[in-house]
Amino acid sequence: MGELPGLCRPADRRSISTLCDDGAVRHDELLNDLKALAPSPLRDDYVRFVSERGEAALRRDGGLEHVTGSCFVVSPDLANVLLCFHRKGGFWVQFGGHVEESDASIAQTAQREAREESGIPGLVLLGTARDLTAPIADLDRHELHGGFACAAHWDVGYVAVVSPDVGIVVSEESEDVRWFPVDALPAQVPAGLADRVEAARGAVRALA
Repeated sequence: MGELPGLCRPADRRSISTLCDDGAVRHDELLNDLKALAPSPLRDDYVRFVSERGEAALRRDGGLEHVTGSCFVVSPDLANVLLCFHRKGGFWVQFGGHVEESDASIAQTAQREAREESGIPGLVLLGTARDLTAPIADLDRHELHGGFACAAHWDVGYVAVVSPDVGIVVSEESEDVRWFPVDALPAQVPAGLADRVEAARGAVRALA
């Protein structure tokens, strides 16, 4: 993934972490937050996809390609990242997954998945503990092959800062969970993960 200048500084302070009255995912909130990001070819592709597909873009059953939410968990000094081992993919990756009916936003999807897969119940997204919006830190569309039922994920990434001393639990959601130095990631990672981790670190620096 190429650099996305200003990605973590949305101009429109309305956030996709805002809960809807009916608890449903708000397609228009996501679209507004995407449009508020600094223009780039990737951002424009996301806006086009979400605009053309409507709310179906956020549903797992809405088509072979859909939006997912993920969370990069980094240490306060930004030297380490917490990853989980994806059984089906056979690689280490950030936490994340599909939007559920109970999720009111993509940000909520990312936080829920990170809590479930890491076993850290108090995990919160960057910015929310300071009464700020949860900024989008990363965008990454990746195609899926092999045993995956989906053709591609349009992933929207957020960040959480967590102390490596916090207790983690390997749940049914993940095969293993470990901290890794950001400059010594394991060999089994998806292409572009190092760049995505760097984008997450940049989001933390922007709010420091």
